[in-house]
This record gives sequence, C-alpha cells and structure tokens, in this order.
Amino acid sequence: MLGPKVWSSVRRGLSRALSRTMGSWASGEGRKMDISGIYPPVTTPFTATAEVDYGKLEENLHKLGTFPFRGAVGGVCALANVLGAQVCQLERLCLTGQWEDAQKLQHRLIEPNTAVTWRFGIPGLKKTMDWFGYYGGPCRAPLQELNPAQEEVLRLDFTSNGWL
Repeated sequence: MLGPKVWSSVRRGLSRALSRTMGSWASGEGRKMDISGIYPPVTTPFTATAEVDYGKLEENLHKLGTFPFRGAVGGVCALANVLGAQVCQLERLCLTGQWEDAQKLQHRLIEPNTAVTWRFGIPGLKKTMDWFGYYGGPCRAPLQELNPAQEEVLRLDFTSNGWL
C-alpha cells in the first residue's frame, strides 16, 4: 500500500498537470478533439504487484490533460461486458472511500482487462463473452479468432484472478 507522502506527491503532480493543460481549454484553444490518440484507452498506473508505474501515470496525466472538455468521468470498460458487476463494485468502493478493498479488486481486474483490451482485443473479448454465457459471436474480417495457445493464455488471465 502506498504511503500518504507518495499519494500527496501524486496529487500535487496531477493538479499541476491538469492546471497547465486545462488552461488552454478555458481560453478556447484546441476545441477540436483528435480521437486517434485516445485508443488504446488510458491504462492503469499500477502493476499486478501493487507497485506504481510512474511512467504510465505520467503518460496518463498527459493524455487526460489534453482532453478538450471538462467534467469527464468514468471510462470505456471492455471488461464490463463480462465482469460488469465487478467493475461497478470497483466504482462503488471508490465512491465510498473504501480504498483498500478497491485496490484489491482493481488488482484482480488488471490482467483480465489487459487481456480483453490490449493483448487480445476484440477476439479476446468475444471469447470471454462466450465463456461467461453471453454471445460474443464470430470475429468479422479482418480480425481472426484466437488460436488455441492464445485462448489458453486468455483463460489463464481470468482463472489466475479467480474469475473462471
């Protein structure tokens, strides 16, 4: 668990980064949004071992600070297609200040989320939807179905975190 000094430092850095970049929004500069830099989504700044990856955190702050709008909340959660209740639980834990429980849950969601977004993308998401009793359906061209080795790695990401 991170100590208060580390979080204080992170908060100060976030505040400075947002102040610098949101100033251009308030002045009316850059109101057009180029979404090409938004995907892949902003990644979690935590590793599976609860360490902070400051490089990812800094990258995320830069991305978030360049969004030409205010009031953005939430995210695009592909994982919610298969673990919707758990993603909603993570939000509830954060909103009620239950940070330790939220962190534990987030760490269990990191690998599966990475698997269905970055590592295997839509084919991985479709396969996991099938596993969880939903209809993922076949991939449309040019996407390819996962091969057996990829499917096993994907299954491991979910089983090792207690989801399958």
